[in-house]
Formats: sequence, C-alpha cells, structure tokens
Amino acid sequence: MVRAIRGAVQVEANDREAILAGTTELVTEVMERNGLTTDDVISVLFTATPDLTAEFPALAARKLGFHDVPLLCASEIDVPGAMPRVVRLMAHVATDRPRQEIQHVYLRGATALRVDIAQ
Repeated sequence: MVRAIRGAVQVEANDREAILAGTTELVTEVMERNGLTTDDVISVLFTATPDLTAEFPALAARKLGFHDVPLLCASEIDVPGAMPRVVRLMAHVATDRPRQEIQHVYLRGATALRVDIAQ
C-alpha cells in the first residue's frame, strides 16, 4: 500500500547548517516513528517557507542515504502572517500500516501547525 506522511520543523535561522540540522531531525523522526527504511520510500516532496534560501532541504535526506529516492524541493506560498522558517515534507511510502497508524511528525515550533495530528 502507498501512504503519504506529513511533517514539518521550524528551524532557527536562514542558515545552511540550521536547515540541514532541522531537516535531518525531521526525516529521521518520520522514518523511526513509522518503522521505515529508505527502501520503503517512494518519493519525498520538501517545501520551505520563502525566508529559507540558504540550502535545499533535500540535501539532508541525501546525506541520510536517500540516494535512489526521488526528492523535490519547492517554495511554500508566502501567506501573510504564516509561521516563518518552516521546512515541510510529504513522503510517499510503501507500508502495510493502516492510515490511522501513520505517524505524522511536527517538531519544534511547527507543532502549532497541526496540533490535531502532531504526535
């Protein structure tokens, strides 16, 4: 079965290391909480708020071993008043877990984005 997993993390600054560290933490948590390996991952779409331009979030996934996984980065729409410095992901994975057992991951300040599903 194919499932989609959402996640987000708020990073400290528009800084290469901050973006890579936050994205690494996010990807690692998504993988661990859902019992996944890179072989289970079909693709990952990353978005970053317009104030994050110092690095591509997908680089963090590559450094974690996502060498054969299609990755894409895009800019989140610039909504007035939206939370700043947020990296989001949507991972498409092959898993036998039912939809209600998927663990969506919201870290740091991004927990406020989806209080209803943040775990």
